[in-house]
Amino acid sequence: MAESIYIDHSLTKKEKYEDLLPQIQALIEGETDLIANLANVCAALKYGMDFFWVGFYLVKGQQLVLGPFQGTVACTRIDFDKGVCGACYQQKETIIVPDVEAFPGHIACSSLSRSEIVVPIVKDNQVIMVLDVDSTQLNDYDAIDKTYLEKIASIIEEKIIQF
Repeated sequence: MAESIYIDHSLTKKEKYEDLLPQIQALIEGETDLIANLANVCAALKYGMDFFWVGFYLVKGQQLVLGPFQGTVACTRIDFDKGVCGACYQQKETIIVPDVEAFPGHIACSSLSRSEIVVPIVKDNQVIMVLDVDSTQLNDYDAIDKTYLEKIASIIEEKIIQF
């Protein structure tokens, strides 16, 4: 297991993700605890990509429940039919929201959040959690974020889902 993450912040967004991916893989290598791995993935993303907020919501019963995260205090429970996370759960696909104020039913966990991307994590064709990333800037996420956050979701699906 790696014990630190290093990203050159002068790199482009794509280059930062490309540097971060193998570091995340090394970080979780050999560790079997889901929560420990999700917590380290959050820290790597938060500090590697300078995200305002990054975290996981895990499917528990009939809701998405807050899991490991980095950032400001967050909503604890989200119904499957609420907000961007709920829409991602229902649609089983990544959702990019350029302006959260324009998203019908957006849940304002932080008034500072302006744009968002949410990526589903799937096991046995069922969404078992979502990766949620928020920005204080409008229109902060694009196809590059989608591509690389989906690659990180794949790492989680393949390597660290042990339950």
